Amino acid sequence: MPQRNFVAKAQIADSAAVFFALGDETRLGLVSRLCDKGPTSITRLTESFDMTRQAITKHLRVMEAAGLVHRTQRGRESHWLIEPKRLADARRHLELISAQWEGALLRLKRFVEG
Repeated sequence: MPQRNFVAKAQIADSAAVFFALGDETRLGLVSRLCDKGPTSITRLTESFDMTRQAITKHLRVMEAAGLVHRTQRGRESHWLIEPKRLADARRHLELISAQWEGALLRLKRFVEG
C-alpha cells in the first residue's frame, strides 16, 4: 500500500490561523500590498484602503497573531512587514493537500477504469 502524507493535527491547527487571516478580502489585500511594497507604515497602508487607520490596525493585529506580519518601530511610526516563512508554510500546506487530492482522484480513476 502506498505511503500517504497526512497533515498532522498540530500542523492543521497552526495553518488554520493563517488561512483565517488570508480569508478576508482586506487582509489579503494588505498581504499583497506588503509583498509588493515591502515594509510599510500604517499611514501608507491606510492610504491604500478606504478604511480608517483603526480598522486597518485591527486587520494587521489578526495577521500578526497568525504570524503573517510583524511590526517594527521607526521613531514614532510603526512599519509592518510580511513574514515570508508563514506564507511559504501555507503554500506547502496547500501543496500537500493538493497532492492528497490528486492521489484520491488517481485512485478513483483506477477504480472506475479497472
